[in-house]
Amino acid sequence: MKKSVVGCLLLLVQIFIARADHITGGEMHYTFTGITNGMYNYQVTAKLFMDCYSNRRLPDPAYFGIFNKGTGALITNISIPMAHQDRLTLSNPGPCITNPPSVCYDIGFYDFTVSLPPVAEGYVIVIQVVYRVQGISNLVNGYGNIGATYTGEIPGNGAVASGPENNSARFNSDDMVVICANNSFSYSFAAVDKDNDQLRYSFTNAYVGGAGGGGVNFPPSAPPYIPVPYGSNYGPGAPLGGNVKINSSTGVITGIAPGEGIYVVTVQVEEIRNGVVIATQRKDLQIRITTCTVASASMPPDYMLCKNSQTIELANLSTSPLITSTTWELINNKGVTVFNSNSPVTSYTFSDTGVYTVKLVINRNQQCSDSTISQAYVFPGFKPDFNVNGICFKKPTQFFDATVTSYGSVNSWDWNFDDGTGNDFSLQPSPTYTYQSMGIKNVRLIATNTKGCRDTTYKNISIVDKPPLSLAFRDTLICIPDALQLQAMGNGVFSWTPGTAIVNGNTATPTVNPATTTTYTVQLDDNGCLNRDSVQVRVVDHVTLLVMNDTTICQGDTAHLHVQSDGLRYNWTPANQVLNATVANPDVVTRVNTIYQVTASIGSCIATEQVQVITVPYPVAIAGSDTTICFDTRAQLQGNTEANRWVWLPSPTLSNRNVLDPVASPKEATAYVLSVYDNKGCPKPGFDTIVVSVLPDIKPFAGKDTAVVVNQLLQLQASGGKTYQWVPAINLSNPTIANPTAMYAAPSAGIIYKVLVYNEAGCVDSAYIKVKVFQTVPTVFVPNAFTPNGDGKNDLLRPIAVGIAHIDYFEVFNRWGQLVFRTSTNEHGWDGTIAGKLQPSGTYVWMVKAVDYTGAPYVQRGTLVLVR
Repeated sequence: MKKSVVGCLLLLVQIFIARADHITGGEMHYTFTGITNGMYNYQVTAKLFMDCYSNRRLPDPAYFGIFNKGTGALITNISIPMAHQDRLTLSNPGPCITNPPSVCYDIGFYDFTVSLPPVAEGYVIVIQVVYRVQGISNLVNGYGNIGATYTGEIPGNGAVASGPENNSARFNSDDMVVICANNSFSYSFAAVDKDNDQLRYSFTNAYVGGAGGGGVNFPPSAPPYIPVPYGSNYGPGAPLGGNVKINSSTGVITGIAPGEGIYVVTVQVEEIRNGVVIATQRKDLQIRITTCTVASASMPPDYMLCKNSQTIELANLSTSPLITSTTWELINNKGVTVFNSNSPVTSYTFSDTGVYTVKLVINRNQQCSDSTISQAYVFPGFKPDFNVNGICFKKPTQFFDATVTSYGSVNSWDWNFDDGTGNDFSLQPSPTYTYQSMGIKNVRLIATNTKGCRDTTYKNISIVDKPPLSLAFRDTLICIPDALQLQAMGNGVFSWTPGTAIVNGNTATPTVNPATTTTYTVQLDDNGCLNRDSVQVRVVDHVTLLVMNDTTICQGDTAHLHVQSDGLRYNWTPANQVLNATVANPDVVTRVNTIYQVTASIGSCIATEQVQVITVPYPVAIAGSDTTICFDTRAQLQGNTEANRWVWLPSPTLSNRNVLDPVASPKEATAYVLSVYDNKGCPKPGFDTIVVSVLPDIKPFAGKDTAVVVNQLLQLQASGGKTYQWVPAINLSNPTIANPTAMYAAPSAGIIYKVLVYNEAGCVDSAYIKVKVFQTVPTVFVPNAFTPNGDGKNDLLRPIAVGIAHIDYFEVFNRWGQLVFRTSTNEHGWDGTIAGKLQPSGTYVWMVKAVDYTGAPYVQRGTLVLVR
């Protein structure tokens, strides 16, 4: 048979690198034009879509590859110039759309003819581009800079003899459609078929470009092609999420749009002739969903109240500001309205099960009026579930439906095994699938029942190259004549080798009794998927046990005991002194000399040894009793011990830290630690602490010097301590209190009293006060002149009150009657300034008002001279 490709094939004779960035979609169709010399001729048209606003260019020329569909063998590569370019723009989005987006596509057309010999497998025509648009929302992390592959299939004659004489299905829908985020929509992927083949539509995988995606896209790589990495809640069967479906008969996708973003959507249409799928054509678009709103009656296609609740929550999914009225109506299967409401958001709890019609009307008899109906399935107690058997790569995995329903029976199953092959799905109740890749698979089951309930469940299963197998231990020891139970964990059929000295060797937990050291190997068979592991059983005829030498410790300390042994279990006595009596090397707390016994065992074999722990008391230190000293004094420490070495700390305030009776001179309370050492066997020190507290410095105060008149009662007031002693005691009511009174019968130039102030420890300090006694009536003495020149003599004009209880005010005025000074404090003086400004020399007037010690008012005025 002659193998050739003839007609208008253009061989790739040169490489012209043309970048096709930010492609937003593509599709392909062809027409069968006849047979020439046994070659089948086809007129092929490919379309590439690009956003008008991308500021990029479509590839010119574009590079196509033709491959054998079954084997992937390359037939030829061809370079095709762009035939023409069209622009599609949405000019009238309609009055009921708020904030409509700009929708515009540039479309490149590529036309060429090919002539191919008929083959059983058929052909696939391929074009690849370098980049899709960036930030695609339904891919992993908004995956960007990923290539794209667009295909068209020519059937072979293996399944249907007339397959090569095929005219492909051709998508003929309008691409100018506005989709608003979280609103209901309808978008057609409808196609026509010249041969009148049956057409069946479905969502499918979008492909990356080239072998790795995102690299140089010329020439195209051979099939099979890698699917794009869909993100969570999306997939080849749900590119716009679970609320968007495709009609398998019409190609129309409907539902509630996801949030704002760019979404890659790929629809395949299968051409079915005489019940056989002869070819599949694909259309791939990146659809832009924006934040616009449509004034529409928008609901989910159905409400599934099939889990636990019988309460329906109703809200129009359209949030358009053009909606002015809302009407809800719930109707049972007898046509009776059971609920209605005019609230935009409402709820209702059904009293009985059944299928109810939900009707929504907006803007009744107004512009943008719309209505829609949906179905509510109220049959609680429906829960999809499944079990899995077999998890090995390239071995059959069996899935078992475990869905439960309280009403009706389960009648459909839609499985997605998450293998990324394009054939990883099934409609069987308990299907078998052989995985072609390893890893975590997020298996999805959509189940329905005869009452119309539908729900989805997901489970992650781990597909591995061998079944998980684990052992309780891999190396152990037994003593003749004991037996040992081995323990393996996994799912499948177990078999152990060698078969000697073993019972139940085809179980996970056989019993072995070897006479010599033996390695047992276990094999786990999970539906032909194998894994192996081994355990060594060492065999001895006695227990080896070597204990540590006897030891000496300080009394009450913790000692660490240790042995050298091959024992598997241990027991120490006396157990009440052992912190963990079942380990080989425990810690013990010992206050008296103790013999510890350890028993080591391997099964029924045991060995016993002993170790003695001798205790020696800590050396005794006596630092003395705590004491308190006066401020800035010293304390004599008196330590006591039978040890032969000692030291006091801290040392900076001690006269000698290496004597038992140092002198301490702390400035503040200090804890002194006496540490002592002896040579009786305990290498650690004994210690004791004495605290020397330091009282604060005494601040004695006897009061300010004062003056009184004869027979005036004077109140003294000392402070700063706990007890007081006044000397001399002349004229005092009580010289041993802080506040004695005094009265004088004769004048005096000044009596000086000393007060001794004591604190709680008997520490003492002193202060003085001078009392003058005048033979006069109560008076305020004011000098007749003063010289505020800063020489320290007569610089202040001060009132001196004698026999006065208190001064109401003392005021000084200048010759214009202006007040220049005022005070109510005895001996508080004027410095000859106002606000820091010197006042001139001259005569000033003063006035004083007071109350004397008898309670009588006192008023006096006079003049004085300021001399500068």
